[in-house]
Amino acid sequence: MSTPAPFTPPPTSPTPLTLWRRWWGKQSPSRQDRFITLGPLLAVVLFLAAVIAAFGYLRIEEIDREQQAVKRDVEYAQQRLRLRLLERQEQLMRIGRDVSNKEVNSEGFILQAEALVNQYPELMAVSWVDSRRRIRVTYVSPSAHASQIRAKGDLLKVGETDGTYDLARELRQPVYSRPLVTKEASGYNAPTLQLQVPLDDQGKFAGVIMGEFSIDGLLRFGVPTEVTAKYAVTLIDDKNQVLAGNLPPPRNRAAHLLPWSSNAAEYEIPVSPVGNGLLIRAEGYRASLGVVGSGFFWLVSALSALTVWMLLGTWRHTRRRVQAQQALISETNFRRAMENSMLTGMRALDLLGRITYVNPAFCQMTGLTEAELVGCTPPFPHWPESEFETMKARLDDELHGRTPPGGFEIRVKRKNGQLFDARMYVSPLIDPRGRQTGWMTSMTDITEPKRIREELSASYERFTTVLEGLDAAVSVAPLGSVELLFANRLYRSWFAGDADGHMNLIAQAGVPSTAPTDDALDAVDGLAGLPTDGLTAAQSENAEIFVPELGKWLEVRSRYLTWVDGRLAQMVIATDITPRRHAEEQAAQQNERAQTASRLITMGEMASSVAHELNQPLTAINNYCNGMVSRIKSQQISNEDLLVALEKTARQAHRAGQIIQRIRAFVKRSEPNRTPADVATLVSNAMELADIELKRHHVRLSHYIAARLPQIMVDPILIEQVLINLMKNAAESIAHAHLPTARRSVELRVVPKQMEGQNVVEFSVLDTGHGLSPEVMPRLYEAFYSTKAEGMGIGLKLCRSIVESHQGRMDAGNLYNGDEVVGCRFTFWIPVTPLISSAPAATDNVAIKDAGVH
Repeated sequence: MSTPAPFTPPPTSPTPLTLWRRWWGKQSPSRQDRFITLGPLLAVVLFLAAVIAAFGYLRIEEIDREQQAVKRDVEYAQQRLRLRLLERQEQLMRIGRDVSNKEVNSEGFILQAEALVNQYPELMAVSWVDSRRRIRVTYVSPSAHASQIRAKGDLLKVGETDGTYDLARELRQPVYSRPLVTKEASGYNAPTLQLQVPLDDQGKFAGVIMGEFSIDGLLRFGVPTEVTAKYAVTLIDDKNQVLAGNLPPPRNRAAHLLPWSSNAAEYEIPVSPVGNGLLIRAEGYRASLGVVGSGFFWLVSALSALTVWMLLGTWRHTRRRVQAQQALISETNFRRAMENSMLTGMRALDLLGRITYVNPAFCQMTGLTEAELVGCTPPFPHWPESEFETMKARLDDELHGRTPPGGFEIRVKRKNGQLFDARMYVSPLIDPRGRQTGWMTSMTDITEPKRIREELSASYERFTTVLEGLDAAVSVAPLGSVELLFANRLYRSWFAGDADGHMNLIAQAGVPSTAPTDDALDAVDGLAGLPTDGLTAAQSENAEIFVPELGKWLEVRSRYLTWVDGRLAQMVIATDITPRRHAEEQAAQQNERAQTASRLITMGEMASSVAHELNQPLTAINNYCNGMVSRIKSQQISNEDLLVALEKTARQAHRAGQIIQRIRAFVKRSEPNRTPADVATLVSNAMELADIELKRHHVRLSHYIAARLPQIMVDPILIEQVLINLMKNAAESIAHAHLPTARRSVELRVVPKQMEGQNVVEFSVLDTGHGLSPEVMPRLYEAFYSTKAEGMGIGLKLCRSIVESHQGRMDAGNLYNGDEVVGCRFTFWIPVTPLISSAPAATDNVAIKDAGVH
């Protein structure tokens, strides 16, 4: 019997530390010592190289900053010098203007020059030089050297002004000279600067005002002290010769041995307005530590840097460990806080169906604690007893991965026995190695959302029931598409639920709609992205149309709205108005009959007057005929006399025929017909008929018709009826007033006017009766109200209705002479261009409705 082999553990891969130890053991001692020695040295060298490079970079930046500072300060000093010279130039020019204008004499010049020199120390002398280079007046500063003093009458030498005198005479502008250096035998060297300001005497050169500046004074009083305190400032000429100022002290020669040594920062710039002949230069002061000081500094710096480097290494290592621990703690706390703040219940199951984890939200939903749930096996305490079998089947589906991705609804029992609806989602629980260790379940309480959904469903059902029961067809369709989004019962019964009915209603009603495009056929909203607030907030549009397929008149109302999916849609509501249209047609017929009856009544009231008017031409015809018969029988008439008598008879017959024709046209029944009418012709026809009634009452008729009146779109017979009624009423009012014949008059005025922002023609009828009483005024247009015993009370009401059907207005009022009523005035106006109506006859129907005739 063989003995079993000893147990051999499986081989493991070596760690990096093991590999390091193996490599280190294979090295020789000398090589190990060299590595130990050179390793830190190499680290120190690398560190020193980095420090030196950083120092060099900082040194370069420092030099650049110093150079920029010098440049900025020198430019600032140059600006100060420039402003100081320009101020002196302006003052000398002011003196030159006074001299040129002969406003000052020699004494005045001396006073101004003395004040200027004493106030500004850099100005050494101010001289008045005539056109022959001779000094007329001069004032020299008391601090000036004796060599700088010029006497009155001295002549300027050619080289004494460096040519600026001639240049000022040619240019006629102030000119600065180059710096002038005068070396005296006494050793005095005083560089000066001259400014020549030309004088003008009526266009001729009259000399110059010469100002002499001390360059040393310009440096001392023109350069700011904060600049001279930081730099060695000098004024030099274009040959680099120092005119004023001091050079900086020489540097230590040992400082040049340092590799980082550099010259002090300096900068120079010409002084404006003098030009390149005078420059200002500044050089910074610099102190050096020397070789010893620098060496000690770098030794300390190196040791400090090495110590800091070692400390930083230790600190970095410790900090990394602390950061890792803090990150781990923060991550753990964050995950715990996230789990505790979630409103969704989380539950973890192992592969056997045992609860391994629950979050606080799950415990809050069920009312059970974590200890009561973790470790439980089916049946779980939150399962309802009546649904154990269903819940077991659900759990089996969970453990075998057969749950739907969208989750499933279950009923859950709380600890107090209350049930609630929940939706659960299941997903596999995977560990870091990728192996499944269980199932993670999330649970959401859907009791309230489910209740709201049920209420919304019930509300939708009620709303649909209301829409289905409406006596109007309601349909909704998106713009640019033939899809029908909604249609109620009546619409479906009329149009069989087809979208063509919706589109036909829109087309017949004249409501703009968009034709289908390729995008619409691809189910893409072509109006997506357009602003819809203005459309959906607009008022609905109404139209009345006749649908031959249905044999009905429909009132179509439409408006835009935003559908539930965000598309812009159009809702159409069609109401059956066929009975109303029939009633309106009957009302129109009644209105026409009422107007005809009113005209017949008017003619009946005027019958006696018409008979009297017709009796005159008939009597004349009879007399002419009898006379002609008698003279023919007695053969006492010639052909010429017979022709004259026949012509007179024909004129009387024509006159009678015209009267009958006017009456026949007035009372003839006809359909309302609005045509462009001439106002003068219309008024003339009405006056011929009304004048018959006015003559019966012994009333005089006068009229005024404005020239060039525009045509108006009216029914001439209706407007003539209004005018005849108003003039007839005026004559009756005058007759009832029992006025003398001289005061019996009616006036008709027709003039153009502007009313309510439109051009109108105004008709006015004025009488001289007793006017309208206060109790009659409010009931003037009331139907069946009349102040005459034989009146029907529809005349004025019908007149106003006719005027308003032509988009006009009617008004009445008394005429006063002081406080006394001396008559009445009825006025109405008709617009020249009336509003366009879709059914002109329908507007005329308003007359019968307003008149109250049924």
